[in-house]
Amino acid sequence: MSVLYILLGFTLLVVGGEYLVRSSVALSFKLKLSKMVIGLTVVSFATSAPELLVSLQAALDGHSDISLGNVIGSNIANIGLVLGVTAVIMPLAIDKDFYKFNWPVMMLLSGALYLFLLNDKVISSLEGIMLISALVVYLYLLIRRARLRAKSEDEGSVNGALAMTSGVKIIIWLLIGGVALWGGSELLVKGAVEIATDLGISERVIAVTMIAIGTSVPELAASVIAALKKEKAISLGNLIGSNIFNIASVLGLTAIIQPIGLNDPKVLTADIFWMLAFAAVLIPLAFIPKRFVFARYKGLLLVIGYAVFVALAFI
Repeated sequence: MSVLYILLGFTLLVVGGEYLVRSSVALSFKLKLSKMVIGLTVVSFATSAPELLVSLQAALDGHSDISLGNVIGSNIANIGLVLGVTAVIMPLAIDKDFYKFNWPVMMLLSGALYLFLLNDKVISSLEGIMLISALVVYLYLLIRRARLRAKSEDEGSVNGALAMTSGVKIIIWLLIGGVALWGGSELLVKGAVEIATDLGISERVIAVTMIAIGTSVPELAASVIAALKKEKAISLGNLIGSNIFNIASVLGLTAIIQPIGLNDPKVLTADIFWMLAFAAVLIPLAFIPKRFVFARYKGLLLVIGYAVFVALAFI
């Protein structure tokens, strides 16, 4: 039954990724926003929904290590696994906003998460409010910057037919994509947790590996489909945006409802440093040796690094 859950989960996630990318490109025309911004907002929020639901439920049930491990593990998986696999399939061009604005925000929030946990081993309701406030400011600045540069953006690679899509159809596509991604991730997580539990693995290890991979599959589906459709801005924007949403909205909202305590010290002494390292390495990879391109071999390096992380987590 666990294997069936996983297969059904993957199927739903691929369908959801297709509808989400299609609706996002159409929405970018309606709102006159760049594809990168749509990837950083609409797609990122939808693909972060599984993390939010899993983390909130885990915190309410008293499994705070799953809440933290899910988000930290998902952020590692988004870069090591999802960005790596996507770049191997299709090399990704890097927008200047990536390193001038979005990457610094991701690093700041990652650093803030580390300091919150280092301070008193708890993400309090006040700190949750701070994370949500930071997200609101980020979104305001993001949309403002996008509108200022909208006139100069090249939309040549976009499917022109989507510009004529009605608002009702866009909403229907978003709903189908969001529900399929949510349902698929639920089935995938359920199957993965059942298999991992049978093997006698700790909650933290399950969270940073099995559950994190399961809740990151929506990002993988959306990013790979976007890359294959040559919507590379959405693909890269989706990943960076998802990491920002995971920390600011997922942990922020969860902490406001139920403060998140740190139980397993390895989350603070190992996992979070892996998350910071994967985020930090994006800058040298973006510039060395070829600038502004995530080539296939760079993607392969990320995937190998992620495999090492997973292996060490189980060991």
